[in-house]
Amino acid sequence: MKKQGNLYLIPTILAEGTADQVISSQVKDAVKHLTYFIVENLRTARRFVKMICPELVIEELNFVQIDKDATPAQVQASLKPIVETGIDAGIISEAGCPGIADPGAEVVKYAHQKNIKVIPFAGPSAILLSLMASGFNGQQFAFHGYLPIDKGPRLQALRQLEKEMQQRNQTQIFMETPYRNNKLLEDLLTTLNPETKLCIAANITSPENELIQTKTINQWKGKLPDIHKQPAVFLIYK
Repeated sequence: MKKQGNLYLIPTILAEGTADQVISSQVKDAVKHLTYFIVENLRTARRFVKMICPELVIEELNFVQIDKDATPAQVQASLKPIVETGIDAGIISEAGCPGIADPGAEVVKYAHQKNIKVIPFAGPSAILLSLMASGFNGQQFAFHGYLPIDKGPRLQALRQLEKEMQQRNQTQIFMETPYRNNKLLEDLLTTLNPETKLCIAANITSPENELIQTKTINQWKGKLPDIHKQPAVFLIYK
């Protein structure tokens, strides 16, 4: 019986021009020997592979896109080469670590069901880096992804997160689509208790415009940064 291949979880960059600083030689060595990639976005994945391994010929590599709209059948089909031909594969997210707030988690789920060996590599994660730098509770925390778009449900969600923060002594972490960042900040200031602490973490790992700052809601009033269209993570704690 032919041996199955391995599934490598390949972290990618959060900020442009940072590959040399945040991507380890271990990751580069692994990518150098892979010919098959399961990716969230074809264009950015190809660009990333060429960036860290310029000697590779992109046209000779195989990329299959598995994004948030992929069906279970498509996810399972992406693993067939690993099972049937025994080749190794790499998962590449749009940004950061595969499987963390990322559709790659579904691929990993099925990989375990098929007894494929999963090998994760360390790399930049906006969620973990923001938590590390926030000064908030790193023992108990919850990540909620994106909040509702409509104002009513969004404000209700913020009140619920603040309630959970207080009752569970738990850091609450969430994100927003970059072009709605400033609107979310306004809602945070008008909805949360003045003494609740808010950490704004934007452009994480960027050497030019990284912002990671923690203040109370009251202290943020009148001093909010302009993070329109900038990738950001938000954390609240008491």
